[in-house]
Amino acid sequence: MNGVVAAGHPIAAEAGAQVLREGGNAVDAAVCAVLTSFAVESPLTGFGAGGFMMVHGAGQTALIDFFVAAPGKGGAERGVELAPVVVRFDADTTQTFYVGPASCGVPGTAAGLEHALRRFGSAPLADLAAPGIRVAREGAPVNAEQGYILEILWPIHERLEETRALYAPQGRPLREGDVFRFPELADALERFADEGAEPFYRGEVATALSGFVREHGGTLGPTDLAEYEAIEREPIRVPFRGAEVLTNPPPSSGGILIAYALSQLERLGGRSGPERLVEAMGAANEARNEAFAEALYGDRLVGDLLGSTTHISVLDGDGMCASVTCSNGSGSGVLVPGTGVILNNMLGEEDLNPLGFHAIAPGRRVPSMMAPTVVLRDGEIALGLGSAGSNRIRSAILQTVVRAVEEGMAAGDAVRAPRLHFEQGIVQAEPGIDEEALARIEARGIPVLRRPRVNLFFGGVQAVARDPASGALSGGGDPRRGGSVAVA
Repeated sequence: MNGVVAAGHPIAAEAGAQVLREGGNAVDAAVCAVLTSFAVESPLTGFGAGGFMMVHGAGQTALIDFFVAAPGKGGAERGVELAPVVVRFDADTTQTFYVGPASCGVPGTAAGLEHALRRFGSAPLADLAAPGIRVAREGAPVNAEQGYILEILWPIHERLEETRALYAPQGRPLREGDVFRFPELADALERFADEGAEPFYRGEVATALSGFVREHGGTLGPTDLAEYEAIEREPIRVPFRGAEVLTNPPPSSGGILIAYALSQLERLGGRSGPERLVEAMGAANEARNEAFAEALYGDRLVGDLLGSTTHISVLDGDGMCASVTCSNGSGSGVLVPGTGVILNNMLGEEDLNPLGFHAIAPGRRVPSMMAPTVVLRDGEIALGLGSAGSNRIRSAILQTVVRAVEEGMAAGDAVRAPRLHFEQGIVQAEPGIDEEALARIEARGIPVLRRPRVNLFFGGVQAVARDPASGALSGGGDPRRGGSVAVA
């Protein structure tokens, strides 16, 4: 077996798996799958997004940070304010996102993917971009999960002319079964394949991005783009049930909160059932205070804490793992004409701006919940995973690690298992969570909202696993997110 790929769309997963079949390594496959995801998951990712990649192989583990940075180095003042838009996940659950040109941060995907391929890859970029170019130009049918995402994000897409035309080419929003094409993205992918990241940061694409955003009242300028670069960081490491979990360090916030919750469970011992999970999540919530936020903004770790997104995970036959999460947030709704770039709204994501909007100094990374993660046993890869899902990313990853490491579930079973999420004093629970445990939680005075069905709200974990004893590879694609697994 040459490897396994878990991704948020079957076309992206298959593109990555084909790279493995042709002799590429895990990073090659991950880069190909990410570029293909730009074409089939365009509301969630693309050249206007940011992300992180965890790479484990050849005895080393590195976290590549190419997340969104705050703009404004050129001194531009905002000409417009953030525009609030309510997104409705279902009849009972809504979330307000803030969008428009004032929400656009400095994107990082082009720089990050180029850095990852240069450091760890083995295949030509032109080969890895080819599937995404083909799908973007020829189009692909909208599947059920993408149809749902387009439906709930329509209030954002309809605001501005460019995204309205892209996602409603016949005058109505695209839905399941319609063919989605994005020719300008195909052009952008071809430019990336030929010239790398340079045009997106110091060339004609950069000029178009900064010019359009500033003309419409945002602060993204040419200096912000020209000075952006991917950064390698040392992962956080935390022991858990005889394994070692490595995840995203500050200035990301998601990884440290996952590590903190795992350390709480490790300290408590015993089985991590619903009540223990709620206790650990609650402790992490309490730790996420103003001092915690200020420490992240200052690139400092709080010393006592360790005592709309898409994810792709890849494992190759040699034991190299690449776990990469990319996100446009909910998207800003800003599609810059002629570039194929839909810019992120990270400056308008409330959860990523705990000290208030526009409080992050220009050039600094926006804190993120994204947390590509690997689990090692005796130094060898056992699990690679990550998740979509806004603030539910940390609870989704936490519970998947618990199911796989503590309970011994296969990757697919661990991903599909029912989840709960505890925040703002309320436990939200999917069907299948032990009802007696939920009743005991309620008896402690904590309200429980029982959700009628599984939903994207609870994250979208994509995981790959290796059995340390046999070396057998497996994967799990999250049904909440249209996840898919392809083997090579």
